[in-house]
Amino acid sequence: MTNNLIVFEESNIRRTLHNNEWWFAVSDVVQALTDSADVAQYIKKMRKRDEELDLNWGTNCTPLEMLAKDGKKRKVQCANTEGIFRIIQSITSKKAEPFKKWLAKVGYERVQEIENPELAQHRMRALYQAKGYPDAWIEKRIRGIIIREELTDEWQNRGVQKGQEYSILTAEISKATFGLTPSEYKELKGLNRENLRDHMTDLELIFTMLGEASTKEIAQNTNAQGFNQNRTAAKKGGKIAGDARKQLEIESCKKVVTDENYLPEKKQKQIKNKD
Repeated sequence: MTNNLIVFEESNIRRTLHNNEWWFAVSDVVQALTDSADVAQYIKKMRKRDEELDLNWGTNCTPLEMLAKDGKKRKVQCANTEGIFRIIQSITSKKAEPFKKWLAKVGYERVQEIENPELAQHRMRALYQAKGYPDAWIEKRIRGIIIREELTDEWQNRGVQKGQEYSILTAEISKATFGLTPSEYKELKGLNRENLRDHMTDLELIFTMLGEASTKEIAQNTNAQGFNQNRTAAKKGGKIAGDARKQLEIESCKKVVTDENYLPEKKQKQIKNKD
């Protein structure tokens, strides 16, 4: 989903959708409220002095996969809105009260988005506009997100396991489309934690959509079941997009895949400083 990294008073807080609600990285929340130099130790001491919190830690928290600072996905302790409220009761901080209000607003917005999915798109559009993206690019980005969700829904229905298997299939599509896996692509563009697709050009987004839409169509038409059959579909879908990309490069005498980021360098630096 979108907006997996949000900002509270200049502190980055990771979140992910789990069981149709937002779950937040506990360490990020504690860091934002305490400015602790050693968050892990702070949490350990907090649990030690709050026996009830420690006793129910497994109920309030669950390990979920999120993007780490090194750009790799790892499981981190997360809690939903109710769990986070319980945790911050054990934190003595002037930041706690505004954080509660902010968290309640985030939770309310998610409820609104579930009831009316168009709101999510409106908020997403506003976020990209604030970052300096033009409307034409935003339209492609939003359409790409929809196509991606349709593909992952198809994978889920066909017995593909979330996590590593999704990552492998995504890499297969990207490799066949661009000649690069997502991690190789990010390295080419000099990205770390940034979202790769947020730094793609219009053409890169278009060929990404073509590869994923083709993969979904092939999976449906061949009734691909399980990881191996869907991996074959991913390679074929990516090849369709890859062949189209190569033909365009021949006709236009210009490479689609480059080390350039979509936003101008100055704008990128401004965004990173804000994040």
